[in-house]
Amino acid sequence: MLDDLKEEAIVNKVGGRFKLSTLIQKRMVALNTGAKPLVDARGVSDKMAIVIQEILQDKIFLDAAGNVQVGNATMMANIPGAYPGMPGAVAPTAGSASQATDE
Repeated sequence: MLDDLKEEAIVNKVGGRFKLSTLIQKRMVALNTGAKPLVDARGVSDKMAIVIQEILQDKIFLDAAGNVQVGNATMMANIPGAYPGMPGAVAPTAGSASQATDE
């Protein structure tokens, strides 16, 4: 499993060592806060092995903004305030795009 991280192929797949580190960190946070693995994880208790397999199988990647992407859906790693209604969420402000206007 850790040998996979030494291979240039996985580094090149995500666009460099910094991006690989960021992707692993963000996905580990998501898994540790209850996200479901995107690969067959039966009998695998090591979350790092799950993340590496998700990367190698092209299940996850970082978008240009540094967010973890799964297919077309953005995964926010359960950051407080990331979703409306979550503890720490910030209510939309007047004039924001999420509010309807009567015009």
